[in-house]
Parts: sequence; C-alpha cells; structure tokens
Amino acid sequence: MAEQKKMAIIATKGTLDWAYPPFILASTAAALGYEVQIFWTFYGLQCLKKDLNLQVTSLGNPGMPMPMPMPVVVQALPGMQSMMTAMMKAKMKKKGVASVEELRELCIEAEVKMVACQMTVDLFEMNPADFIDGVEFGGAATFFEFAGEADITLYI
Repeated sequence: MAEQKKMAIIATKGTLDWAYPPFILASTAAALGYEVQIFWTFYGLQCLKKDLNLQVTSLGNPGMPMPMPMPVVVQALPGMQSMMTAMMKAKMKKKGVASVEELRELCIEAEVKMVACQMTVDLFEMNPADFIDGVEFGGAATFFEFAGEADITLYI
C-alpha cells in the first residue's frame, strides 16, 4: 500500500492576491489525498487572523490587469488601495471565485495543518489570540520535520 503523499507550503505574503495561492493549492492537494502543511511567516501571518482585512495594490505589481491604463502616480494616491481591493473582490465575486475566507475554511475542514512562525509572531508582537483556532505555533525546525519528507514543497 502506497504511503500518503505530502505537500509543504511556505507562505510569506499577506495581501488579498497572495492569499489565494497557498489556500487554493493546499485545499486542492488535500482533496486529492495529500497530507498538507502550510508554514506561515512574516506578512503571510495576516492570512491566519480571525479578522481578515486583506488588501490588494497595483503598486509594485506591473502584471496586475487594470481596467484602464493608469499611471503609477495615480495608483499611489490615498484611497486607491481600498478602491483596487473593492474592484478585485467584486470581480472575483462576479466570476464565482471563492473568497479567501471560504478557501481557508476548506483547508481547515480538510485538516490542512497551519503553522504560524513563532519568531515572526514574537518579532511583530502579534497576539496569538488574534489567530484562528487550530493554528500551531512553531519555528522553522517544526516545519522542516514535515517538509523534509514532503513530495512537493512550494514557496509562495
């Protein structure tokens, strides 16, 4: 009998657009029977907070499709990040794309293990009570125990 395949993901980004890849890949792999673990570090920890307020910005992201050509100076104006976030959420809803909250819940139901980087939690003086239930706090060594045996390891 074949051993269960494993997938390890390192997630470092905490914006709306960067929250999707780890949750989509993890939930898909779990649905395919993989044992999955995500190590959330630095800004990626925003994705584990109970109160999600993830934003998206076109600044520094020249590949982001814009509904019309927009100079960088306009993109930097106050309020543009909120507008861009609202536009992205509306587009995703219109196209039937699951929300980050829904994808995160799928991962939880599929028993994807979420490990929050303890060093980053300490560095940014985050309150562990602000994170969703079931998050394990640990360092890189905790993650390496799993990742060292993973069939697939991704850095996002």
